[in-house]
Amino acid sequence: MMPAPFHGGVHPYEGKHLSRGSELTAPPAPAHVILPLRQHIGQPCIPCVKVGDTVQLGQRIADNEGLSAPIHASVSGTVLAIETRRHPVFGEMDAIVIANDYRDTPCAHIQPPTEPAALTPQQLLAAIRRAGIVGMGGAAFPTDAKLRSGMGRVDTLIANGCECEPYLTADETLLRRRCGEVLAGLCLLQRVLQPKTTVLAIEDNKPDAIAAVQSTLEQFPQVQLQVLPTRYPQGSEKQLIQSVTHREVPPGKLPGDVGCTVVNVATCHAAYRAVYEGRPLTERIVTVSGDAVAQPKNLLVPIGTPIGELIKACGGLRDNAWKVIAGGPMMGIAQRDLDAPVIKSTGAIVCLSRAHEAAAGTACIRCGRCVRACPVHLQPLYLYRFACAADYAALWRQHLTDCIECGCCSYICPAKLPLTEQFRSAKHALKEAKL
Repeated sequence: MMPAPFHGGVHPYEGKHLSRGSELTAPPAPAHVILPLRQHIGQPCIPCVKVGDTVQLGQRIADNEGLSAPIHASVSGTVLAIETRRHPVFGEMDAIVIANDYRDTPCAHIQPPTEPAALTPQQLLAAIRRAGIVGMGGAAFPTDAKLRSGMGRVDTLIANGCECEPYLTADETLLRRRCGEVLAGLCLLQRVLQPKTTVLAIEDNKPDAIAAVQSTLEQFPQVQLQVLPTRYPQGSEKQLIQSVTHREVPPGKLPGDVGCTVVNVATCHAAYRAVYEGRPLTERIVTVSGDAVAQPKNLLVPIGTPIGELIKACGGLRDNAWKVIAGGPMMGIAQRDLDAPVIKSTGAIVCLSRAHEAAAGTACIRCGRCVRACPVHLQPLYLYRFACAADYAALWRQHLTDCIECGCCSYICPAKLPLTEQFRSAKHALKEAKL
């Protein structure tokens, strides 16, 4: 049976060829790393080190109770500062700055379990929590909490390998190079949730990654591969659930309410390393691409590496550089400071030239294209009007909180209105209004 299509969506320019052919490389380590105390949904971490302390690679340096995920040193060295620094998502945030001693001295407390196959679901959850693993596809929800919420109520586990944003090939590279480890990590999550069905979903514009999975699946008969027609924003979990299972997550509900859990393939790989190698989450693959960077690549970098160091490792910016985005061009955040660091959820740095600079927006012409493109059945033209008027009651009635900020409406709008940006701001205002 063909996958059920989800409503709306668009087909933006992919640009994946720019970085797809590059081999995964590890550039020289930075002189210092910046580790923000908030790298996940939930409570920011509290430092458990102080300025002047010597730290080892993988050492826990910050943590908190409740919905949180610990942070670990991504290099060995000395704590240089604990201070406010630029954050790629939240503007500014307290961070731990570590001066790299370039020795990568491993933390003596990191030891893999002697019998990973014998671990109970609760022990697996504890290992995932200790490793500081969060959703690495962008949401950054603590993975142990996500899995706990699904225990006993999920019948379908979906590994998300769609990577539908333009330019991004980090997950694709991971599947090509370390597919066996990704699938082994997925099976660990399967042992926790015990679903009836486990699916790895990939869009059909990634033939090499699909071939890598197909050649590895014989070792993992409990996992099904589902190849989906390419369509943005299929990587968004509610749309992916609909494509894979034909189930639609109702407004205001979560995937668990329809018996599903979605995890990113990089999250699966992080779980593998935590359980089989005892390694916390201290590095990740980041795509550096776009028409304004000299040599697009996929880089394996320590978390906390300044964005500027990644661009430098790719030959620097071209003369016509216009915008640097943390994330993809549809949902990413434009950066004002290249000292902002890579965090756990940073999958890409996209550098765009002035050729992408849009003309100033004109008036809405009520063409309805944004309505047809919206994957969650909203009416962006009315939301935009109410957002500009700060009519919070009307925004609530029009279900603004269901907006996933995918950017489809902004992409398709012939008037070039900043719809997504306006909705993002209005959602914050709506939250403050407490309607």
